[in-house]
Amino acid sequence: MRSSTVALQTRRELPVSSLQADSDERSIRRRVGLTWGLMVLNSVGYVGTAIHIPSAAGKAITQGALPLALLVALSINRRVILRPNVFLCLESLLAFEAIVTSFDPQFLGTIYRTFRLVEFVAVLWLLTPWWGRRDLLLLRCHIISLAVILSSVFLGILVLPTHAIAGGRLGGVLWDIPPTQVAHYAAVMAGLIIVLWLCGQVSGMAAAGIVTVTVVMLVLTHTRTAITGLIAAVIVASMSLLVAKARVRKLLASAGALAAITSLTLSGLITKWLERGEGAQQLTSLTGRTPVWAALVSFPRDKFQEIFGFGLSNGSFNGLSIDSNWLASYQEQGLFGVAICALMLIFLFATACFQPRGVQRALALFLVTYCLVASVTEVGFTDATPYLLELTLAASMLVPQQSMSAA
Repeated sequence: MRSSTVALQTRRELPVSSLQADSDERSIRRRVGLTWGLMVLNSVGYVGTAIHIPSAAGKAITQGALPLALLVALSINRRVILRPNVFLCLESLLAFEAIVTSFDPQFLGTIYRTFRLVEFVAVLWLLTPWWGRRDLLLLRCHIISLAVILSSVFLGILVLPTHAIAGGRLGGVLWDIPPTQVAHYAAVMAGLIIVLWLCGQVSGMAAAGIVTVTVVMLVLTHTRTAITGLIAAVIVASMSLLVAKARVRKLLASAGALAAITSLTLSGLITKWLERGEGAQQLTSLTGRTPVWAALVSFPRDKFQEIFGFGLSNGSFNGLSIDSNWLASYQEQGLFGVAICALMLIFLFATACFQPRGVQRALALFLVTYCLVASVTEVGFTDATPYLLELTLAASMLVPQQSMSAA
């Protein structure tokens, strides 16, 4: 009699515990998504908006997103369980080196940016238990974050079209986002959806709609780096799936034929678009970048500054934007920072080579290749930026898979 009663109670308790587990899992997914969204918001930054939010309030929103993300991450990972990995160790080395150079800062902002980078890396460490999930949780969070940003840009086109495409290049107006940054988000969004479609993770209709909108937005930004990065990254990701997916082979064949026809019929129009009205001098100097790079390299520095740099800054030199991850790393963190950036990329590419063919490997290769191409004329590996966030996302997909319950 007693044994039958115990058995009946156990059967009644099982559904309750299962419901509780499902509820806990949903709560964790929401908080992970909130943490990741706050990290993206922090990396977007604040310049201005169309609704005239005071500058102090706008900066408080973006800069306050990072400590809030840290608190939310601690609420999920209360025991501070960290999943060891080489990539975040390399990021931690960058943060440690930034701390060393901040002891003798050139500017007050160096200390603040160093503290911000340490916070950024700490949040990424706290999210490591959710790396390698089969449901690609972090990737989904990133796609949702990109969709929110691009939706605000699209809404700006509808509300203030003349302001959105001022100067012939699409930018965000409801939340001021430079054209180059809009291009980055659009290219990454389009590429991720293409790779997911190639792997059968997204339906054809949904992929076609999203890619069409994002590619049109990308073209409207007139940003050559983002377009080059998107094409190169999709090709590399597709090559990793070439043997396993017939869809990939058909796509590459169709894309090759389309590229040949386009180059024969529209080469003049494409060349004019790429020139963006710039003269030969602007093109050869990469829109004025190379003079800044030459001045930066020739700037006198002592041995310590050559090895460890001057500390984190706003990515400028003599008031002019550096616009190169490698030269910005050299300026801020010296040869040490440049070496760490190179090691991060080498590690991710090498790790991807030893992974089985599949969606995680293809997505990681897309992100790493895109960041590599963009690093030539964009800044971002040594600070709390979308590029560092996307490299971390790539690293999270190159770890051994784990079940959702294990996370």
